[in-house]
Amino acid sequence: MNIDFNKNKDGLVPAIIQDVTTKNVLMLGYMNKDALKKTQDTKLVTFFSRTKQRLWTKGEESRNVLNLVDIKLDCDNDTLLIQVNPEGPTCHKGSDTCWNEENTENFGFISKLENTIASRVKDGDTSRSYVASLFASGINKVAQKVGEEAVEVVIEAMDNNDNLFLSESADLLFHYLMLLQAKGFKINDVVDVLKGREK
Repeated sequence: MNIDFNKNKDGLVPAIIQDVTTKNVLMLGYMNKDALKKTQDTKLVTFFSRTKQRLWTKGEESRNVLNLVDIKLDCDNDTLLIQVNPEGPTCHKGSDTCWNEENTENFGFISKLENTIASRVKDGDTSRSYVASLFASGINKVAQKVGEEAVEVVIEAMDNNDNLFLSESADLLFHYLMLLQAKGFKINDVVDVLKGREK
């Protein structure tokens, strides 16, 4: 790895710390050659502390270490992306990340949709919300709706109308997310099961 430690006069390069599983950015630190070598040797992420003016292994006091998985170098050879498996919260203030965010897996729009469903259920306005009214009908009705949508997906799969197939697929996924919540789960619980089956 041809890292340009000489670009800055202090001999430090930024090290972006990313959870290898959730892909969330946990923190930013700085490394010199010695910090990088110690990180590679011990498999525990070590920085050069600009405040303490010494090497500092994350978690040396708190035990909230960052277990090294991979190191990537950017296109200018002066910034590191360090992928880790964190043990405990990363921020010294006790939060998962230094941006005070939860370090949970995020599935983009699907996660946003799950949050919208949860919000509509919590609000409970059955006169204005289809989600709230379906939930109010009970889990059997939610499950029945998933079954109906699944049949419609199968029917449209046999046809040649891609727009209808995609539309019914969207309906199925939407109602499946509702059923998961009705059972007390989220999509990440299903993903965990799939990961467990990975060979």
